[in-house]
Amino acid sequence: MSSSSDPPIVCSLPRVTIIGAGRVGSTLAQRIAEKNLADVVLLDILEGMPQGLALDLTEARGIELHNRQIIGTNNYIDTSGSQIVVITAGIPRKPGMSRDDLLKTNAKIVVEAAKNAIAHSPNAIFIVVTNPLDVMTYLAWQATGLPRDRIMGMAGVLDSARFETFIALELRVLPADVKAMVLGSHGDLMVPLSRYATVNGIPVTELLDAATIERLVERTRNGGAEIVELMQTGGAFFAPASATSVMVESILLNQSRLLPVAVYLEGEYGLTDVVIGVPCRLGCGGIESVLELNLTDEETEALHTSAESVRQNIKRSQEILATIIKA
Repeated sequence: MSSSSDPPIVCSLPRVTIIGAGRVGSTLAQRIAEKNLADVVLLDILEGMPQGLALDLTEARGIELHNRQIIGTNNYIDTSGSQIVVITAGIPRKPGMSRDDLLKTNAKIVVEAAKNAIAHSPNAIFIVVTNPLDVMTYLAWQATGLPRDRIMGMAGVLDSARFETFIALELRVLPADVKAMVLGSHGDLMVPLSRYATVNGIPVTELLDAATIERLVERTRNGGAEIVELMQTGGAFFAPASATSVMVESILLNQSRLLPVAVYLEGEYGLTDVVIGVPCRLGCGGIESVLELNLTDEETEALHTSAESVRQNIKRSQEILATIIKA
């Protein structure tokens, strides 16, 4: 039993920093807090916006029955000691824009955010959400100097969820009963693996004909663009936030979930020096392992084509950043 003279017990709670208080960032803050996963620091360059969002979320704590601290800030000092840093900062897509159109502006934003964040949380695990995601993850990896197990991109979880949703809608089944895996870049060249998709263990290839499956694959590849065209004023944010929160949860709770994420490859799938989406186990140390699936020749070719596109955009982004530095 403690006495009145004993020092107070201070509980060390996990902290997640979210850089970028836009729709994805603020929704992610809500997801993490309401799941009781961690305290959240919401950082943005716009003065007052992250503070206002943090206050709004804080006022909901009694209703949502959690007691997580939510801080809004414009200062990286307030992010110190974070276990996880999520980068969502950057301009969103507009109708007619591809993810690659965002390259020039977002490359500079992500590199600066990564450098500032690692300076205050040197032991953090980084998750990149900003588009074009695979390229931005590579740039953040370079900027931080982190080992590959501590930096990754959110893409495959979202793309797989979209594929699962479209399959469920087509078959009129519960989405939770559908499992699917999408590899490759987060863009038009992603590689949905239809032969690995199942409904309660039944291969989707036994439930749908080839033409229908291909239609759902194409809808998955254009899932983000479809939402952008419908909304006109922005892109998806609910599903991206949910996908990121699953990754955060697996890391903080050491769940070792097998999830498709964008990771720097060192020979897996015959690919090196590129960030691309593949299945990985996520635990408290970040990426515990990379799983190499047995792909067909056609799937392997599609994955390599996707990787080559990412490589070209990495080269372009590095040239852009070099020009900015010289200027």
